[in-house]
Formats: sequence, structure tokens, C-alpha cells
Amino acid sequence: MALLLFKWLFFFTLPFRFENESSAPVAEKSFHPFYVSVTEIHHNSSTKALEISCRIFVDDMENVLKQNYKTPVNLTNAAQQAQNDKLINDYIIKHLAIVADGKKLPLSYVGYEKDSESVFCYFEATQVPAVKKLQLTNSILQDLTPDQINIMHVTVGGQRKSHKLDFPKKEAVFSF
Repeated sequence: MALLLFKWLFFFTLPFRFENESSAPVAEKSFHPFYVSVTEIHHNSSTKALEISCRIFVDDMENVLKQNYKTPVNLTNAAQQAQNDKLINDYIIKHLAIVADGKKLPLSYVGYEKDSESVFCYFEATQVPAVKKLQLTNSILQDLTPDQINIMHVTVGGQRKSHKLDFPKKEAVFSF
């Protein structure tokens, strides 16, 4: 049963190609049946920083940026790199907040990179010597679809904890 489910899920994550009668490609579009982001937070004790990455489907990220900023967005276009950096930074800062041991942490944008179907957005919070409790508010893509699921993995002192947020939930607490 699990193998059958895996085959169907795998099929729905493959890119689909649409062609006209002349067999020339017209458009290539990815379809995914789930709306998921994954945020990884790692406390680096040697640099006293939280290293943060958010993995989001490219089409979802482009759509939410277009919707919120009313401008065309293409994350693969090198000519739009400066605009994309500004929009991604602004959007994530508005939708991801971290409080460590009662202190709200400012997030510094490091950059983004695109792989085949995902975009990785990188941030950092410095001057965090130790962490006992992290309170996270994560509403990434919840303004795009009510089907959004945000998964968070937090690693502190080698101990990894995870939490899943289904819309409309957007807050989680991790204690170490």
C-alpha cells in the first residue's frame, strides 16, 4: 500500500510538458499537489549565530511575491537579481519571526539560490551565544493558499526538533 501511495505522489511531483499540434513545446509547468515550505534553523555555537534556510517551491514563491508586490517576478532571471533579493528579504522578514529566550532576533538576509523546483532563502541571526527556548512565528505562503503547511526543523546543541504548522496555525515553541 505504501509503495502504491509513493508512486502516485511521485507522479504528481513530476514536471508536465504541454505541447501544441506541431509538437513544439509551448509551456513547461510544474504541478505539485501539496503546498509546503520547510524552514531549517541551526544554532552554530562557534559563531554564536542562528543559520536559517527556507525551502519553498519556486512557482509558489514567485506567485506570492507577484501577489504581494504587484510586480512581475522571475527567480531565474539574473537581470532581476537585485529586485528578487529585495522582495524575498522583505517578504520573509514579514512572515518569519524568531524570539530566543524572550528576545526578538533581527534576521539578516544572506541570499537565495534556486535548484530545479525549489528556492532556498538564507538568513542569519547573530549574537546568539546559547538557546534554551525558541518561539517561532511562521506564516510563509499562508497569504497565498489556505492549504499551506509550514514544517520547521530546529537544531540546537546537536538536538533536532521538528514541528508542522497547518493553516491557520503559525506559532511554535521549541525548548532545549
